[in-house]
Amino acid sequence: MTGQKGQERHEVTVDDAASGQRLDRLLAEALPQFSRSRLKALIDAGQVSLEGAAASAASTKVKAGQHLVVTVPEVVQAPLTAQAIPLEILFEDEDLIVLNKPAGLVVHPAAGNPDNTLVNALIAHCGDSLTGIGGERRPGIVHRLDKDTSGLMVAAKSEAAHRSLVEQFAARSVERSYLGLVWGRPVPHQGKLTGNIGRSPRNRKKMAVLSRGGRPAETGYKVLRSFQNGAVSLVECRLKTGRTHQIRVHMTEAGHGLLGDPQYGRGSGKRLAGLPEPAKAALAALGRQALHARTLGFHHPVKSETLQFESELPSDMYSLIESLE
Repeated sequence: MTGQKGQERHEVTVDDAASGQRLDRLLAEALPQFSRSRLKALIDAGQVSLEGAAASAASTKVKAGQHLVVTVPEVVQAPLTAQAIPLEILFEDEDLIVLNKPAGLVVHPAAGNPDNTLVNALIAHCGDSLTGIGGERRPGIVHRLDKDTSGLMVAAKSEAAHRSLVEQFAARSVERSYLGLVWGRPVPHQGKLTGNIGRSPRNRKKMAVLSRGGRPAETGYKVLRSFQNGAVSLVECRLKTGRTHQIRVHMTEAGHGLLGDPQYGRGSGKRLAGLPEPAKAALAALGRQALHARTLGFHHPVKSETLQFESELPSDMYSLIESLE
């Protein structure tokens, strides 16, 4: 339903089956287009009335026959600058956008990177087609790639799409695979790497595999090709979990760090010395970790279809492979 200009008004009557439920749970079931956290924020802001009076708390138990009105304020512009940064868009509709992120582009504004990010670019590109997430006109970032990792990403344009994609990532039903160039030849050639990942106690700017604490992580890998008598291998990695720097940390812990990784590429000096000169030059030109998000698959959050995308290796990684052959 529509209320005053720019507002949405939704009315809900509690049926017998819902009697005794928490208010926020009832609303989440009745209005699935909104996340539970968004509904709680509306309750806290006095935007939900119960029998004509503002609901006092999300935990309020409702009774059969009670009438609720939810008023959703007009979506406001997020306090972020729209910046026209070129983007390679693979798919876009009213619910989501899939793109090929280039290396060097930060995903979200943060300390040290207040603008010129993917979010700034999406705000400019999508404009009014962003229907609002958490009451703000902004894209919904549901997963991230490191600044210097290239490849496929999906972002939500609506609250309902954002909620669905977050749930799919949490349920580990999203298919994601990466291509990376690593030092050495992993043995066995196919397997999985595990180990809890958390903030390194030695360097708080890095992540590490921890014997205690951290969060469980699992990375499946498969060696696709090896070069220079096993000095370097092209591996495919599939994520079961999505921890910060997961592939980079797991491969380093296994003794096969990513080529060009400035943060986790320990012990790469001697290995670099053994490469032919063209490969050394190509690696220097790469200037980043050799990691690319190649495939992405998920269920469309609104339409009953599965979306599958694949991205070719960027030219800098392709050139490095050619120099190794």
